[in-house]
Parts: sequence; structure tokens; C-alpha cells
Amino acid sequence: MNPTSKTLPFIAALGAASLLAMPVALAQAPRSGGDDWPARPVRFIVPFAPGAANDLIARAVGSKLADIWGQSVLVDNRPGGGTVIGSDLVARSPADGYTLLQIGLAHAVNPSVIAKLPYDSLRDFTMVAQTGESPFVMVSNVSLPVKNVRELVAMAKAKPGTLAYGSTGSGGTSHLMGELLKSMAGIDVIHVPYKGLSPALTEVIGGQIQYSFGSWSTVGPFVKAGKLRALAVTSAKRSPVTPDLPTIAEEGFKGYDATPWWGIAGPGGIPRPLLARINFGVRTAMASPEMKERFAIQGIEIATGTSEAFLALVKSEIDRWAKIVKTAGIKAD
Repeated sequence: MNPTSKTLPFIAALGAASLLAMPVALAQAPRSGGDDWPARPVRFIVPFAPGAANDLIARAVGSKLADIWGQSVLVDNRPGGGTVIGSDLVARSPADGYTLLQIGLAHAVNPSVIAKLPYDSLRDFTMVAQTGESPFVMVSNVSLPVKNVRELVAMAKAKPGTLAYGSTGSGGTSHLMGELLKSMAGIDVIHVPYKGLSPALTEVIGGQIQYSFGSWSTVGPFVKAGKLRALAVTSAKRSPVTPDLPTIAEEGFKGYDATPWWGIAGPGGIPRPLLARINFGVRTAMASPEMKERFAIQGIEIATGTSEAFLALVKSEIDRWAKIVKTAGIKAD
């Protein structure tokens, strides 16, 4: 069984009583590690372009953290290189708590798909806390004569080399999801990389390619409008956001689990007392009704906990995806 954020201690481990007590407990937040921290604005690096899911999540979390810390949290978008440009900037920053990084599944995948990273994805970072997770939804062209994943796989086996799926680029999350299904189902399909999910979905809608994978916040409006057909979710369990959609595992591919997650990291070597303070702030932010509502709108489940739990998740994801990438022979653009 693959460790995921659902198998790691996060909100449940906090206990209902501690969650209720968090607003009051702010005055009792861990001190030391520089008792005046933060004495100036905190820079929050997002290695994605403005408007991307990671950017929206970071801005929501950053806004709440600014309220909690009484100091500005400045979101700084540094896209490029498959998150490498922004991540490298943080890896080279002082471990003083004033530079943080929004990370997600790409952080765990990059060691396997990028030959020479300028940093070590574990040693050069301090994992602060997870913030959320959300499965992707597998969607197809509405004219394709399939209503579920099993029928799509059957068509792919009957017509090898003719069906195509789109992704956000080689080595990207949607590419990995497609290759995982391809490997588990034993099908011969064509991968078509795009520069973003929007052009990929446009091609699915137009019938140039047959299917793709995307977050519910992105594909949901097209599904509701009848322009795309939702087939399944990529997580191990059904999502409360789309409870009527089966998982790919339920469709006969036991063990399929590709759940994007998000969290916050910092430069390697943040002192433990300071790390405890930052982690406490993140957990407090994620426990607020405001954050629960904002994340729910995006179809994201809140998941947070200790820095140790987040480090364990990142380690397990690096190991798991390394095996998938090796089996599928995936390389970054």
C-alpha cells in the first residue's frame, strides 16, 4: 500500500479539541528561533505562473498566514524549468524563515525526470507542512463511444496506437497519470504534450485527441456544460467533491493512485524551534473555516500536520514515482 497523505497523520492527529482551540492557542505558539520572527515580510515563492492551481492555493494560504503572523506574506511567482527555477532560488536562500516555497507533486517527480537538478530535493529543503490534496479527473471527448475507463481501455486494445491523450508536458502530472494507466492496462496509446492544460482540453473537446486529466476546478465547468465527459478520479478513494465518479482503481485497475498534493517548504536547515513556529502557523491557517471554504471552492481537500509527516510523504512520493517513471521511460522536455 502506497503511503499518501491519507495514510499519514494530518488533521485527525491534531484532534478535534486542538482544532477548536487553535484561535485561542495563537498566543501560545512556539517561541524562540528568533522571538521577533517575523520582523519583516515573508517571501512565498511559487514556481508556477499566476493563475495556476498552485498560485491560487499559495495566495489563499499566504493571505491567512499574513493575518496570523501580523506580517505581510508576499507571493513571488517564479515559473519555469518544471518548477526548478523557483525551487533553486529557495534552496539557495538563508534558512531564516523569510523565504518559503509552494511545492507539489512535481517536487517529488523531478528527481526522476530531470537528469541534473541543481539541488537535492530532500537535503536542500525543509518540509514545513502539507496544505491540501485533490485527485485529478480523467475526461474524454463526449463523442467518443465510451462511458467509463473500462470501455476506453477496451477501445484502446481493439485499436492500438490510435487513441491519444493530452498532458501539460512530458514529465508533468497529467503525463504521469496517463503513463501509469497505460502501464497498468497494457494499452498502446499516444501521448501528446501541450504547454498547459487549457490547450490540451481544447483539443479533447475538439476531438483532435481523445482524453486527458485535470483538476476538477479546471475540467468541472466543461463537464457541467456537456463539453467533456468525466470518466473517473485518479485517487485511491472517491472524492467528496465528485462522489458519483468512480476511481480508476474501481474500474478494474487495482492500485492506481495518483493524487496531487500541495504543501510548503523552506531552505534546508531551518532551526527546529523556528520550524515549529512556521508549522504551527500553517496548521492554524488550514484549520480556519475561511480556508476550508476557499479550498472547497477549488475542489481541494485540506490536509496538514507535522513537518515530520510531510517529509515522510515527500520521501514516499519520490520513491513511488521513481519506479513509475523508470517503468514508463518518462523524460522531461
